[in-house]
Amino acid sequence: MRLRAPLYVRTAALALATLAGLGSARAAETTPAPKPHEHADEIWGADYFPNTPLTTFDGREVRFFDDLVRGKVVGINFIYTNCPDACPMETARLLEVQRLLGDRLGKDVFLYSISIDPDNDTPETLTAYMKKWGVGPGWTFLTGKSADILELRKRLGVYSDNEGEAGKKRDHNLSMVIGNQTTGRWMKRSPYENPYVLVTQLGSWLHNWKRPPVAGQDYADAPEIRKVSNGEDVFRTRCAACHTVGLGDVLEPEARRVGPDLYNITKLRPRAWLERWIAEPDAVLAEKDPLATALMQRYMGVQMPNLRLTPVDVQDVLQYLEDATTRLNQDLDQRFAAEKAARKAARAGRPASVASAPPSTTP
Repeated sequence: MRLRAPLYVRTAALALATLAGLGSARAAETTPAPKPHEHADEIWGADYFPNTPLTTFDGREVRFFDDLVRGKVVGINFIYTNCPDACPMETARLLEVQRLLGDRLGKDVFLYSISIDPDNDTPETLTAYMKKWGVGPGWTFLTGKSADILELRKRLGVYSDNEGEAGKKRDHNLSMVIGNQTTGRWMKRSPYENPYVLVTQLGSWLHNWKRPPVAGQDYADAPEIRKVSNGEDVFRTRCAACHTVGLGDVLEPEARRVGPDLYNITKLRPRAWLERWIAEPDAVLAEKDPLATALMQRYMGVQMPNLRLTPVDVQDVLQYLEDATTRLNQDLDQRFAAEKAARKAARAGRPASVASAPPSTTP
C-alpha cells in the first residue's frame, strides 16, 4: 500500500490547492474544469485507507475498507466501554442520530464505533454494551488488535499523543469522522455536535442533497430565534445528549434520554448539592453519596462524566434550567388556556376564538 499523508493533512492540502486555482482566472478560462469528485473514490480509496482487520460485536471478521467504508456514507468514532468520561456522551448523542435517521440507518448511512481497548472490549462485552444502550441495526460496534486499531486511528487523524502514557485512554481524541467514500467528502465532527446537524450532514450533505426536502417545512413557519445564553449553550453541547428539560417527563415521556429529565430540578434538589454534582460528579460518586449512587443505578449504571466546567459555567447552567422551566410553564399555561377555551366554545356550539397549539419554543 502506498502511504499518504493523514486525512486532515491531505484535506488542508486540497483546500489550499483549490484556493490557488481560484486565483488564476486565465487558467480557468483555458483549462476545462474537471467533473466534481471525478477521481474522489481513487484519492480516498484502498490506496489511502488501511484495510484493517476487525471483529464485529457478533463475531464476524471484516475489513475496514472493503466491508465497512467502500461505497458508503459512514460515521466512525472510537470509544471504550468502561470509559468514565466522554464516551457515554458520544454514545448518547449517536442514539439521537439513530432515532432521527430511522430506517435509513443501515441502508444508506452506516455508523461504526470501534474500541480503543480491545483487550477488555471483547465481542461479548460490546454486545452487552449495545443492548444496554439500545443500539439498533446499522450501527455496528467493533474490536480488533491494538496495533491495527492504533494505525487506523492515526490514518484517520484521530489519535492523541497524550494516550502514549499508561492509563491515558480517557484522554483519547473524541472527534468523529464522517464521510462519503465514493465522493471523497470527509470531515471531523465534535461529539458535542447537535444531532440534527449530524443527521443533516450524514443524510443530506454527504448524499449531495439527493433526497427531497421534508414536505410542509417552510422558513416562514420557523419560530423566532431567541438569544442563547452561555448556560443554554453549555447545556446543548454538554448535557442535552443525556438530559431533557420537560420533554422527557411533562410533554413526551417516551422522549426521555439516558439521564433524568431536569424540569424544575432547581426546586427539587438542594442548590449546593446540584452545584457540586455538576462540577465534580466523579468525586461525589467516589464518596458514595446516596442520591448520586441511586441515580446512577436507576439510569443504566451510566456514570455522569466530569465535564470540567468552570464555576461560572455551573451557575449559568443552573440559571438556564430555571429559565427553561419557567418558559415551559408559560407555554403549558397558554396551551391549557387554549384547550379550556376550545372546550367552552364547543359546549356553546361556536368555534373557539383561540386555537389549541403546542408550545412555540423549545425549553
